[in-house]
Amino acid sequence: MPTTAIPLYQQKQKRVQHEYLSTKQVVQQQSVRKSSSRSVKKEQAEAKTAMAEPAYTVPAFRERSADDIPEYARIAVQCGRGLAELQKELNRMKVATHTQVTSLAITREVQEMMSVKKKVVVQADKAPEFLVALRSHTLWEKMSVKLFCTVEGTPTPIVQWYKGDKPVDPLSIPGKYKIESKYGVHSLIISRCMVSDTAQYSAVAQNTQGKAVSKATVTVKRPAGAGELSHLPGSVPITPTHASKLDVTLLSAFGVTFATEGESCKLVANLVVVPDLPNLPPEVMWFRDDTLLAPSKWVEMSVGGGVASLTFPHLHKDDEGLYTVRIWCKDGTAEHSAYLFVKDAAPPVVGATGAPMDVMASDANKDYVMVTWKPPNLTTEAPIKGYFVDRREVGSTTWVQCNDSPVNVCKYPVQGLAIGHSYHFRVRAVNSAGISSPSRRSDGVSALHTAESEIQGVPSAPGKVVATRNTKTSAFVQWDAPKHPNGIMGYYIDACMQGSKAWLPCNHRPYKHTRFVVHGLVQGETYSFRVQAVNAYGLSEESQESEPLFVDAALTAPSAPRGITLVSCDGSSMTLAWKSPKNCGGTKINAYYVDMREAATLKWSEINTAPVKERVYKVENLTAGVAYEFKVQAGNLAGVGVPSEPSKPFLCEAWTMAEPGPAYDIKFSEVRDTSLMVQWKAPVYSGNSPVSGYLLDMAKKGSSDFVTVTEEATSNRYFKVKGLEAGAAYVFKVRAVNGHGVGKASDVSDSVVAKALPGTKEIVCGVDEETGDIFLSFEACEIAETSSFVWTKSYKEIAAGRTAVTTAGRRSKLTFTNAEAADLGLYAVAVTDTDGVSASYKITEEELNKMLELSYNIRHPIVPLKTTLNYEVLEKGHVRFWLQAVKMSSAVSYRFIFNDKQVTTGEGIKISHDVATGVIQMTVEHFTRSNEGTYTVQITDGKAKNQSSLVLVGDVFKNVLKEADFQRKEFIRKQGPHFSEYISFYVDDNCTVMLTCKVANVKKETAFHWFKDEDEIVLDVAPNPMSGTCTLPIPMFSRKDQGVYKATLSDDKGKDTSVFDISGSVFEEIINAIAQIAGSSASDLVMQCTPEGIRLQCYMKYYTEEMQTRWFHRESKIASSEKMRIGGTAEMAWMQICEPTDKEKGQYTIEINDGTTAHTRSFDLSGQAYADAYAEFQRLKAAAFAEKNRGRVVGGLPDVVTIMEKKSLSLTCTVWGDPTPEVTWFKNEQEVVSDAHLKIGFDSGKFASLTITAVTVEDSGKYSINVRNKYGGEFVEITVSVYKQGEDIPEPKLGQMSKPATPAPATPVPPRSPAPPPAAQRMKSPTPTPPPSVKSPTPTPPPKSPTPPRSAKSPTPPRSIRSPTPPRK
Repeated sequence: MPTTAIPLYQQKQKRVQHEYLSTKQVVQQQSVRKSSSRSVKKEQAEAKTAMAEPAYTVPAFRERSADDIPEYARIAVQCGRGLAELQKELNRMKVATHTQVTSLAITREVQEMMSVKKKVVVQADKAPEFLVALRSHTLWEKMSVKLFCTVEGTPTPIVQWYKGDKPVDPLSIPGKYKIESKYGVHSLIISRCMVSDTAQYSAVAQNTQGKAVSKATVTVKRPAGAGELSHLPGSVPITPTHASKLDVTLLSAFGVTFATEGESCKLVANLVVVPDLPNLPPEVMWFRDDTLLAPSKWVEMSVGGGVASLTFPHLHKDDEGLYTVRIWCKDGTAEHSAYLFVKDAAPPVVGATGAPMDVMASDANKDYVMVTWKPPNLTTEAPIKGYFVDRREVGSTTWVQCNDSPVNVCKYPVQGLAIGHSYHFRVRAVNSAGISSPSRRSDGVSALHTAESEIQGVPSAPGKVVATRNTKTSAFVQWDAPKHPNGIMGYYIDACMQGSKAWLPCNHRPYKHTRFVVHGLVQGETYSFRVQAVNAYGLSEESQESEPLFVDAALTAPSAPRGITLVSCDGSSMTLAWKSPKNCGGTKINAYYVDMREAATLKWSEINTAPVKERVYKVENLTAGVAYEFKVQAGNLAGVGVPSEPSKPFLCEAWTMAEPGPAYDIKFSEVRDTSLMVQWKAPVYSGNSPVSGYLLDMAKKGSSDFVTVTEEATSNRYFKVKGLEAGAAYVFKVRAVNGHGVGKASDVSDSVVAKALPGTKEIVCGVDEETGDIFLSFEACEIAETSSFVWTKSYKEIAAGRTAVTTAGRRSKLTFTNAEAADLGLYAVAVTDTDGVSASYKITEEELNKMLELSYNIRHPIVPLKTTLNYEVLEKGHVRFWLQAVKMSSAVSYRFIFNDKQVTTGEGIKISHDVATGVIQMTVEHFTRSNEGTYTVQITDGKAKNQSSLVLVGDVFKNVLKEADFQRKEFIRKQGPHFSEYISFYVDDNCTVMLTCKVANVKKETAFHWFKDEDEIVLDVAPNPMSGTCTLPIPMFSRKDQGVYKATLSDDKGKDTSVFDISGSVFEEIINAIAQIAGSSASDLVMQCTPEGIRLQCYMKYYTEEMQTRWFHRESKIASSEKMRIGGTAEMAWMQICEPTDKEKGQYTIEINDGTTAHTRSFDLSGQAYADAYAEFQRLKAAAFAEKNRGRVVGGLPDVVTIMEKKSLSLTCTVWGDPTPEVTWFKNEQEVVSDAHLKIGFDSGKFASLTITAVTVEDSGKYSINVRNKYGGEFVEITVSVYKQGEDIPEPKLGQMSKPATPAPATPVPPRSPAPPPAAQRMKSPTPTPPPSVKSPTPTPPPKSPTPPRSAKSPTPPRSIRSPTPPRK
């Protein structure tokens, strides 16, 4: 830059003048700042009053936060000093300034004279240039406006303000204009604007090099009818003021509320009342759109317990509007206003409109009552065709429709009313979809009103619509009234988000003013607005759409910086750091200005005239041992904000401690419900050794109990704190560590609440499907117009050239140019000018390798395969080679290669593909040994390629060849009669095993045969192959049924055979299948007593000993033995306890296992059951013993004997009994006495005989023998028939055909003594089968036969009958 040398005398003159002017400016600026501070509160009150209109709420950034209250309180106290004290201070400062200027001039002159000649380099002159130009404003009457600009030039330009072509003179109208010039920012404030203030304003900057001009237009509008108002538009009229005895403070109140028709809603204001007396609540008034409300059916009011509330039991669109609560207190009133939006409820018919509103009855007379209403808003609904008006008498519940056809205007004269009666009215809208819900009923008709003037037609469309920023979620919309209002009732405002064609209603009740604050918008989105006017005839045409508006907070100067702290001092300089303002004013802060004063004085001096962009600044040329105070102001495009509170006094004393100084600038990011990231900056003063780490302490807000959250000192200047309590507020501080110990803790941070922003999203790592680039992507949940995405690695700037950032709307993408191991680490992104939108993501080595692999696949594309090359053997022995791609285009090309030779479609080979399924296949019709080898498919689809191979050699090939031969034979087999399903088995419900098979391609002549072990099985009903199924039943299946079963099928077309081997595992499967059915059908255990013991029986559909059946006594398994015998029949399984004793008492269980399930049945043989069973066993045992030892005829006697007379007859038999029985013979029931003709013999106690010598006809008759001892006996009868020689042998009458009796031998030989029958045979007796439900220990006796058996016991002979055996003498 060119420089010039200035003579020494000129330098001296300029410096003296500069010092004087600078000191004068300090005094003037101090005065201006103080006067500015006095007017702050007044100006804000005026602005709030001017902006308190029904459609406008004060933006958040214009409201005073809780943190700002101490600042204004401090300024108010400072400005409250007496005028005399201030004047005295100014005089003192003037004298001190003059003395200081004179001393400084002399000192510098001496220094310059003693110094060597030198040239002073100064900056070249430059003409004025506006860095920030003026902006035009449109506002309402009685609002304030601030015009500001930023000018640069050398020498410093002088700025003059003009209204039109006339200079602005602040003294012409005191309090109207205020001109400020601070830090290069020049501003003009116009207070309480009037319509006459509408003009073009200019700022003219001029210096020796030229001048520059910036112009802007200020337009001041007056609302329609504002001249008739006695109060500001949108503000609630003040009723006569009266003092309250209570000190009432409004703590918090309701905000903008969104609700739906039919719901209940409550607006609440929290109060502090002193004294809080139950019987003396504060006086509270509620207003809706300037109208005082009273308790009614629709609104309920309550005050008490520090709460004032307004409740809507059943909302309707009539309730929409601006609600104001006014509370009387000692100092006057406290007010709060907010808008209540009520949207339409779901219509009774889809597509129907919302309900009409504001139904009123007027002009009541004896002929009619005029009913008027307001139409509903329409966005997507069909146009309204008309309205129906209903009436009902007060006190009645029945509504009567007044008009038969819909009326097209929003008024209707209702006739036919009874004189003296009161009525309510309601209205329903009609369109092509149906009828809407009814409106809220009107008040009862009670007063007469003058008829309204006649209105003709709907209003014309509203004029130009202008939308401006208000807050992050609202916009200020204003428009021109229609040229032809035609009795306008109000306006409907609609909004449309950019990119969408859907217009959504912003209000649901006509709004009467021409400006409106639209709430509920999405920050960062762009909207357009339109307006419709409404009167009794309906809706006007829509206005032209407004210019698109990006929704964000309006720009304003930032709030005051906070937390000035000293981070280093060397005895002659101090390094300061401070926290950024809580409110940045909607744009980036680009300047900080630091002022300083000695703690013992009131004089503030500027330290830096050039703006500082960082929040750390080194103040030099200080005096050691002196205490200093500092304050900081922040600036942005909107201007310079208010200064911070003065810091505490800092003593300028060199730091010499060995430990490091405090860390500073603690900030938070990535705030979630249970975690957050804390970041800080390294200490400026590191002590006597470098900083090696940091300790992070944490405490809940309001608590002094700090806990160290770092287990050991961390070397990073960031730390992620986890395990937080959702919704809780925390504060932090940091301590630096070096080789000499732990340094001083930082100042306590601002509090932070562990709660994620609504809609918060995290960083996503992915690979671009087109380029294969690895990227990190983030979508912000909120964004401002000036927001930018700042990406960092380990919270430091990313090295240039490694990444590229692209941003579109709410999305930002960090793309790696060539990802590698150096890119591993923690990446974070923060969105500026938001409420802390941020996130982080750690790329691990495993994930990077996965992403690199995916990237490689995209950059070197392959045809993705769902299935690699495979084979299957088809019928006829064809072999199909195939693979399936995930997707492929119609331009795909491929080729099959077999043993390095390409294969094409030809004889015996077919190659094809299907784009829809992605299948490529080759079919080999004649698969032989020559087809052994390697098969490969190569695919090309655009840039993508792939190939797949299949090796068929060795055993694998042999298996394929074997399968192909089998399928070929199968195909030939199926040309004749064949088995479509080979023999298999199933077991039916009766436990019959059924062998079944299915046949196909048969005819009537087809023969079917069953074989077992090559022996044909002939069934009662021959199998019928034509039925398609042939079955062989095997009842009562057991081990004897094992074998090889075969079925044959044959006719003139061929034959087929199916073989089924029932042995081994197949036999076990059948037994298990039988056991499953038998076990399911098993009855409960039944007890049966026998002479041998007690038998437990389980009846089932079928039982065979091959079934897995086990018996248990208590928990012990029972093995078959002499004591415990196990057996069964086809119908039951039994277990017999022989000679039971008390040891055999207890629980008995049978378990039938079918391979998967154990079927169990139990019986408790104890207590009375055992006692009864044991008694029955003893009885049966005694009876069996008697039966065993009684006298009986063992054998030898016939039933009938036929003999010729004169022959000898010998009736001989063997008898048995213990003790030896007595034997008595009878003839025709008369005892036979031994003599020469009839000889009775009884040898050895075993052989009894009756011999008749020379039988005669008289010997014919019925003979019987009675064998008996003390246990009983037996009576056997023999019929003897004697015939004469020459006569025919008579037919026998009993028993079998008899032969002529053989004459008795001369010496009778006794027959061989027969052995007594075996024990088992003797004990065996048929056991009747009781029904399963019978559980008697004694079996039911069988029915008596009318004919006694041969072995029937003989009755005991009477005493008079002589025993055949004479007693011994």
